Amino acid sequence: MYAQNDVNRGEFTWKISNFTQLTARELISEAFIVSGCRWRLLVQPKGQDSNHLALYLSVHDSETLPNGWTKFSLSVIDQINNARSIRIETQYNFTASLSNWGFSSFMPLTLLHNPSRGYIANDTLEIKAEVCVLTVTPPVKIQPARPTDSFDSYFTGLEELINASETNDNSVGSSSCSQNGASGAETPSLEEVEKAMQSLKECLSYLFKLNMKERLSEALSTLSSARTGLTLEQKVAVETFRANFNDFTSDFLTFEQDNAEFELHKLQKDQRLSAMKKCHETYILYKQLMDDLIKEEEEVKSRKDKLLSDWEILLVESEEAKSGYKDEQKKVAETEEKKRIAEERMSRSTPAWSNLKAQFC
Repeated sequence: MYAQNDVNRGEFTWKISNFTQLTARELISEAFIVSGCRWRLLVQPKGQDSNHLALYLSVHDSETLPNGWTKFSLSVIDQINNARSIRIETQYNFTASLSNWGFSSFMPLTLLHNPSRGYIANDTLEIKAEVCVLTVTPPVKIQPARPTDSFDSYFTGLEELINASETNDNSVGSSSCSQNGASGAETPSLEEVEKAMQSLKECLSYLFKLNMKERLSEALSTLSSARTGLTLEQKVAVETFRANFNDFTSDFLTFEQDNAEFELHKLQKDQRLSAMKKCHETYILYKQLMDDLIKEEEEVKSRKDKLLSDWEILLVESEEAKSGYKDEQKKVAETEEKKRIAEERMSRSTPAWSNLKAQFC
């Protein structure tokens, strides 16, 4: 029974009589029309594993096949209590090469044949299909799926970005520190001067450590008061730096923060670049797999076309053999009758022939 609500939507109910007595592995319903296409239901009473009922929807008109997704549901009706009917809904993009879709384990056979349920009533199984074609376009010749131009274009651009990133030199220049001097109060000893100079060197080498600021201030204060142990140029450098101590250390600490942020983003950029490379490598792999699949599909299509051609030739040869057989069958009957008449005539002349042979031989 078929009902159509609009051109792209329809329902079909299939009642299979004498269901438990059927021995066929697969049953196919009559066709019903939705969106200009002939659809059928396929049922395997014992499924693929003998434990479940298998149920499928199939479209057979490749020349009018919808180009788009089809939403459909399949139901096994409980004819005693409709509320217990089993309904499964799904969505699938039917194509000429993939024209069947459904469920290999729709429901357990134990449940299907449960006498307390009404799935099989009066030895009749009732199946219902609801089909809605979501997208329909004029019929087109279906080509093997290929990556779209935009897909290839995107990954080509990604590859260019990767190559450009690898050629850029993102090295960071190092900063050098200048040194100036100050004035002091109490004159430090030579040992204190040497200690201050060592502290100054450590501070200048590890200036970005926050705890160095106090040590640097103490070292500069000691060296600015020194009378010995420093050259004139060193004293001038100490005094100059000490006179602008706050500004200089503030600049260095600001640089420390900005440099740390720069290094963080540089690290994150490298991680993103690595992720881009991995995606691009995967794209190359997928593209190769797609090319291989397309090649296989073309080979399969060629073999299929050859098989169909051979099939048609076989059909012609079979028809010729069948026709020839029937003709020869008629001729055998005709010649058999002639042979019988000839045998009767020959039986009449046999005695005379034998007598003649006996007289002269």
